Amino acid sequence: MNELIQAMEQRVFGQKLNTRLLITALLAGGHVLLEGVPGLGKTKMARTLAELSGGEYRRIQFTPDLMPGDITGSVIYQMQDHSFKTIQGPIFTNVLLADEINRSGPKTQAALLEAMEERQVTIQGNTYKLPNPFFVVATQNPVEYEGTYPLPEAQLDRFMFKLVLDYPGEEAEIAILRGHVPFHQHQEEPLQAVLTPERVTELKRKLSDVVVEDSLYTYIATIIRKTRESKRVQLGASPRAGIAVLMASKAWALLDGRTYVTPDDIKLVARPALRHRLLLTPQAELEGGTSDHIIQETLGSIPVPR
Repeated sequence: MNELIQAMEQRVFGQKLNTRLLITALLAGGHVLLEGVPGLGKTKMARTLAELSGGEYRRIQFTPDLMPGDITGSVIYQMQDHSFKTIQGPIFTNVLLADEINRSGPKTQAALLEAMEERQVTIQGNTYKLPNPFFVVATQNPVEYEGTYPLPEAQLDRFMFKLVLDYPGEEAEIAILRGHVPFHQHQEEPLQAVLTPERVTELKRKLSDVVVEDSLYTYIATIIRKTRESKRVQLGASPRAGIAVLMASKAWALLDGRTYVTPDDIKLVARPALRHRLLLTPQAELEGGTSDHIIQETLGSIPVPR
């Protein structure tokens, strides 16, 4: 995993924390929503991770006319032998890049719900298991942008993390310019994978060896419940959010070379794990409040276990 982190950082500049959180979600078995304005490297980040992790990779460009069957697959009638054949869609892969997911309508977005939660797809009444590991990286432009459809709460809740990409610093931007390679040269020099899907699955099993003390279970539950009690929050975090914080903190500890979780691990992953799950009241939004502010205040109001 450290080799994977180093290889990612050599190709994705100015996003060290987000890169590490992306790999944390892969290890924890979650999915990631990347948000940022066009041109920040969201697609490149997902594609680089897919190539380095050694799994099969597919990309779906979400557009207003995309249909659910274009993602999951469909059944066609074969004239030659008068039989029906199931054509599996691009969702049958290890790493799926759902590019600009909020440019399609809710009906198409909902095609991912079953796959993301249950790791299976139903096509014309028949259920098919997805490969292991199955990792969705979705990118979206900020909702204020032209031609976007906000993701429904049920869809957002299935993402372990929402990572917000900002403009890189000056040094990182200079490194991007220096390291730019024309696309045709990328074709000649493919990235060498540092992992395999089997190795990723094996590493995911090691999460069960990471120790979490009883006081930390209480700490996570308190954080989740506090978000529901805030008067500025219309919809608080769900129990699934608590599981996301737990698994992400375990994965972060494992990446740090530890077999135990600390309160700092929980505090670090809480913001990306909860920011997309909180629905603020209209009054709070008018006052300029954000879910990140609510999470920070919540963490500050809860005593840290010793």
